[in-house]
Amino acid sequence: MRFDIAGPERYVEAIRQSGLSIYDPIEIGDLELWIPTPELEQLLNAAMEGISLAGLPLRTRSKVVKEHVCQALGYPVPSSFKKTQPRFPGQFFDTYAQKSNNLQVWNEELAPTRRYVVIRVSEADVITRVKVVTGDSLAMLDTTGTLTQKYQARLNPGVAKTELIAEEDTERLRPFVRADVDLVTTANPVSHPRSGQLLPIRDVFERLKLLVGESFPDIGYDQDRNRGAALHRLVCQRLGYADYRDDGQFPDIRHQLLEVKLQTSPTIDLGLVCPNSVDALDVPKIENQQIRHCDVRYALFYAITDGQTVTLTHLFLSTGEKFFTRFPQFQGKVLNKKLQIPLPADFFGE
Repeated sequence: MRFDIAGPERYVEAIRQSGLSIYDPIEIGDLELWIPTPELEQLLNAAMEGISLAGLPLRTRSKVVKEHVCQALGYPVPSSFKKTQPRFPGQFFDTYAQKSNNLQVWNEELAPTRRYVVIRVSEADVITRVKVVTGDSLAMLDTTGTLTQKYQARLNPGVAKTELIAEEDTERLRPFVRADVDLVTTANPVSHPRSGQLLPIRDVFERLKLLVGESFPDIGYDQDRNRGAALHRLVCQRLGYADYRDDGQFPDIRHQLLEVKLQTSPTIDLGLVCPNSVDALDVPKIENQQIRHCDVRYALFYAITDGQTVTLTHLFLSTGEKFFTRFPQFQGKVLNKKLQIPLPADFFGE
């Protein structure tokens, strides 16, 4: 089989030629060997869709799934799988084969930046879909209270309708920004960020502040999700993209390292990762520089709703690094050990 060196298969070939095992560490963002989450999901779907697990006992099924994952990514299949956390340390992910929409994570907390490979298995025991998310994304799906508390902060709107909290991007990001990037022809919102394609934070602010006063319908069975999608669409248009895309990964607009939040209450839910964290972000390095969570830009839109229409009233834009200089953090973060997270009906995009 020939590999398209421009596609995600290049990672598979690089891993195969490296001789690395699933237990050998790879630096997050390594341009040759670290498989970013979108490409990881694409590779696993292409290789595993249609595989039958019929007739296999649960323990054997788990082993067979892991073997197929190894083969899909170019790793040699070990004679036995070690009980490591996570099970695939090299690419920092765990695997879960799911017939139901109730994801169970036992005996450990959700790790914010760990990837969770969730594999949909049909009633006929055939793999139909693979979804890859981070622990932080999974935490946002919890509506049961099993995650008793996540990071939170408070938004006190104040007098100004728009506030640029960080006048400049982080020192690490500054060399890679460029004013007046033509985003129509450059990329799409979920492309990986690249040097010379990132708007400076002030330019992002100037474009997005024009959304204050805009309204959109407050409809649908899942209001929070539909509100978020409507806002993301407006943000993509205002930034200058040719289309709207959202793959559910953090940050929302990966190409601009921009996380978008819609606030109809003062409590800001931040999930399992603090905005000012210096942990590595799951994107390819930019000019050999590893991007961190604190380099991400946060656009918070405050809004009011009458149940029919959402109206944007305020915009706040900050780097993760400066986030808590404006928004006071609630103290405490407690997680239960036995987590059961109901996956939404459209989790697998089916």
